[in-house]
Amino acid sequence: MNSQDRQYPEQARMRPEMSEYWQPQPPVVTPGNRSQAPAAAPSDAIVLFDGKDLSEWQNSKGEAAGWTVHDGVFTVKKGTGDIQTKREFNDFQLHLEWLIPEGITGESQARGNSGVFLQGMYEIQILDCYQNETYVNGQTGSVYKQTPPLVNAMNRPGEWNTYDIIYTAPTFKADGTYRTHPRVTVIQNGVVLQNNTIILGTTEYIGFPKVVEHGAGPIRLQDHGDPSAPISFRNIWIREL
Repeated sequence: MNSQDRQYPEQARMRPEMSEYWQPQPPVVTPGNRSQAPAAAPSDAIVLFDGKDLSEWQNSKGEAAGWTVHDGVFTVKKGTGDIQTKREFNDFQLHLEWLIPEGITGESQARGNSGVFLQGMYEIQILDCYQNETYVNGQTGSVYKQTPPLVNAMNRPGEWNTYDIIYTAPTFKADGTYRTHPRVTVIQNGVVLQNNTIILGTTEYIGFPKVVEHGAGPIRLQDHGDPSAPISFRNIWIREL
């Protein structure tokens, strides 16, 4: 039989759960008593949100960011889509603070879900993982659907969490494959979650990482669309490295 005439079984369609795993759950580490006051930005930082407005941000169409600014913070306005910085970055140190609202409901991924995308490509998960289990490569501080966090360092709902993220952008060969992979270190509430972790490619919801050649890109925050109450952000700054 000619191989061109041979009938092969149809490949199974990818489903989200095919790239999720639940064990082992990272150990819970209670952060030290850290101040709930916003941390001052370094003198050389670019302030991306100072509590006043979203002038540094836009939606994916380049229009004004539609999320809600109030009381020195901004809150996801569900259904309006992701927002991203107008500026684009390569290597950087990023600081942001985020709040899961007290009394939040839901479970697993449907509980305070958002994310911060580095260069608009690679998601570090934001989620309420305080006494809320989910698949570990989708837990708070994971490189989404790739690398779980070393530990679970969540503050309880109603208390601010901090992310300090150090990111090294990838370089590419002439054929569009990685010469050097992107790498990331993530510290939540003073506790290391990712330690110079290699990012394998894009952080897909369905399927596995893809290598997409790119240059500088924005910081993007996710409007996830789960039914739980929206989360808030404050005090976002970045230092180019």
